[in-house]
Amino acid sequence: MTIAHTLGALSVMTGALLAAQAAQAQAQDNTFINPDWANSAWYLGAGVGQSRATIDEPRLRASLAANGETVTGFSKDQRDTGYKLFVGRQLNQYFAVEAGYFDLGKFDFRSTTSGNGVLNGQAAFRGVNLDLLGQLPLSQRLFLLGRVGMHYTKTNTEFSGNRLLGSTNTHASERKLNAKLGLGLEYKFSEALALRGEVERYRLNDAVGNRGDADLYSVSLVYKLGRPASATPAYQPAPEAAPVVAMPAPVIVAPPAPAPVSEKVSFASEALFDFDQSALKPQGKAALDQLLGQLTGMDLEVIVTVGHTDAVGPDTYNQKLSLRRAEAVKAYLVTQGVETNRVYTEGKGETQPVADNTSAAGRAQNRRVTVEVVGTKKVMR
Repeated sequence: MTIAHTLGALSVMTGALLAAQAAQAQAQDNTFINPDWANSAWYLGAGVGQSRATIDEPRLRASLAANGETVTGFSKDQRDTGYKLFVGRQLNQYFAVEAGYFDLGKFDFRSTTSGNGVLNGQAAFRGVNLDLLGQLPLSQRLFLLGRVGMHYTKTNTEFSGNRLLGSTNTHASERKLNAKLGLGLEYKFSEALALRGEVERYRLNDAVGNRGDADLYSVSLVYKLGRPASATPAYQPAPEAAPVVAMPAPVIVAPPAPAPVSEKVSFASEALFDFDQSALKPQGKAALDQLLGQLTGMDLEVIVTVGHTDAVGPDTYNQKLSLRRAEAVKAYLVTQGVETNRVYTEGKGETQPVADNTSAAGRAQNRRVTVEVVGTKKVMR
């Protein structure tokens, strides 16, 4: 397959994947709300990049010298365009199995010898593979990838020129089972669509006894099949109801000092922030403005903002995200006139769920920010 045909095929597949993702994004919120599906889904992928192989120049020079030749020139092309197509099954959050087809391209050399001798060679590698893929989450979107597997590769080797080392076989092929390894990163645009950057090493044998490695540096698109169409039930904030404030009892002579009262309001994270972000959305600011408006007439003593997450993603990342969100709420309250030394923040991560994390509705309730206000009602005279 030529490079043009390879790139054309990959472009068609890439366009199809992006079109499918765009259509799906219109039908539902593009958030990470279906981990049970995502951790067991089938997926398709395609990648293209640069392949590199090592041509055994010392061995070729030695072979020519053994036949009485003196090498006067040697050039080689050890790079080409490679591609791969693959299908996989997610076993769980950390492991997947992939099967694929790959073409590493062609690599060639040209040597000249004394007496106007010429020896040209070209080797091409293509085959199928089966890999175990490990995925270590660095955040909810970014994953470290590692793979180990086997590949069954057909090698075609061709020679031309007037110095064929005594061999009349100008074309040879060999099929061989060998090992492969890989390392890379994956960034998830959504639960269904991801981008990978990888380097993979293939152990290879050519048809004339050479043994070595070829590397493929590739960028791939991965698309998971069958994403559920149902969206997560919205968990709306409840600032509309006025905080329940304990009013001091009517007095006849001298009113007692009003006792401090506490009111806690819980906001769904989706109402305040975009997915995996800690910057307040405009509607989030409006909800906090409404809460502050309901505190008119109260002498504030302290406000405590606490961030919570669901159980999707690494514990340490969720802890940091929950704290960033609590601090974002504090920062906004301060811009609205609340004294900074009266606002305290905490991040609880996924440690204090209020619902079951195994369901989408439960995870939505666990993604929240609570704002607790402690103060006293102003005495009207």
